[in-house]
Amino acid sequence: MRPEDALLESMRELTPRRIVEELDRYIVGQKAAKRAVAIALRNRYRRALLPDPLRREVIPKNILMIGPTGVGKTEIARRLAHLVRAPFVKVEATKFTEVGYVGRDVDAIIRDLVEVSVQMVRAERLSAVQEEAWRLAQERMLHVLAPDPPRPGAQNPFEVLFGGRAPASSGDPYDREMEAARARREALRPRLVRGELDREVVEIEVEEGGVPVVEIIGAQGVEEMGINVQDLLGGLLPKRRKRRRVTVAEGLRIFAQEEAAKLVDQEEVQREGVRRAEELGIVFIDEIDKIAGSGSPVGPDVSREGVQRDLLPIIEGCTVTTKYGPVRTDHILFICAGAFHASKPSDLIPELQGRLPIRVELERLTEEDFVRILTEPQNALLKQYAALMQTEGVEVTFTPDAVREMAHIAAWINEHTEDIGARRLHTVLEKVTEEISFAGPEGPQKVIIDAAYVRARLADVLQDRDLSRYIL
Repeated sequence: MRPEDALLESMRELTPRRIVEELDRYIVGQKAAKRAVAIALRNRYRRALLPDPLRREVIPKNILMIGPTGVGKTEIARRLAHLVRAPFVKVEATKFTEVGYVGRDVDAIIRDLVEVSVQMVRAERLSAVQEEAWRLAQERMLHVLAPDPPRPGAQNPFEVLFGGRAPASSGDPYDREMEAARARREALRPRLVRGELDREVVEIEVEEGGVPVVEIIGAQGVEEMGINVQDLLGGLLPKRRKRRRVTVAEGLRIFAQEEAAKLVDQEEVQREGVRRAEELGIVFIDEIDKIAGSGSPVGPDVSREGVQRDLLPIIEGCTVTTKYGPVRTDHILFICAGAFHASKPSDLIPELQGRLPIRVELERLTEEDFVRILTEPQNALLKQYAALMQTEGVEVTFTPDAVREMAHIAAWINEHTEDIGARRLHTVLEKVTEEISFAGPEGPQKVIIDAAYVRARLADVLQDRDLSRYIL
């Protein structure tokens, strides 16, 4: 089965309901947003099953997420990409307002996506040949530990040029030395496999790093052109090698990497990386509200509208030149997100609004949501903290009333100061557990955190309203 067919087969089981269930394991609430991204992801699988002429016409329905910070916008997109092993990049819309009125080169978004995609495919291919690469690495290491004897010197210059050599007799000393070297390698093989030689130091030849980057200012920008020139010179110049003294274990790791790279077809990796970026790529553009102007013809709104117009062709569908070749953006899924506190979605230019047909409003998190976030997800904050302290033999237990108290405090602070969503739980939890983390193994080996402990740790900060704005 081809890798792309296997990827398609893995998507068949991911029905929209199943996708929502998977997202529920990590993200609390936000049912509407989960349903929207689940449908968008499933439509990609449905499109892949269509006949070719119609498949090219079906474009993804891009999504605009509207909601305050810390409610799960980024996490939903990131987990979605992880589910289907899709190339994923997250960018801030504000970074494209830094240079001039039209912002930075937005093509860099697609170049980053393709780079991520190629690296994903390369990692998959390297993993598939790891067993064979390790076997070849062991053979190379055995030849380092028990090398072949040097060949006898050539009799004349023609033998040096053409490798000619008179046939050796059966009693040739060179043949006897070769047999002895093979016997030594076979004797060392079991010990090498068992790891008994890992601490031995050997001298091996390794490839040096790539040639220096030559940066040229061109149409694709300084950075991209520098990479292209590096690749070009790297293919023309012979690879330099140097000798290093390493342990056998380290040498095996180096040899395995080199052998795996030889077993992988790099051109096929690049082709598959480009194809996967075009067909499965997901781009998450955060802070889209920061480039939404109010329609003023002067001031910063001019720059913001210029950035929107730069983003428009990429979201609409165009061809971007990368070092791996041209990449079409027609079927890349774009998920844009923003809080829209000082602006509204209608402040985006009409053309961009039309390219974001699905709009989902995420809900603010409540005290009950905070309780669930602290305990329910697979990567819940309390589970993470307990596991961290367990590494030093400290057992930390949070009582239900402590969980409720921390959730209540986080919700209260969000209500009376700036609402930063679930990120407030990080600051509250760190303040509560500061003394325990500082003491570490030097403190008590078993700690129970209850509501009274939480209130005691946060009492001074909560009583001083001005101080709580800075600390929590």
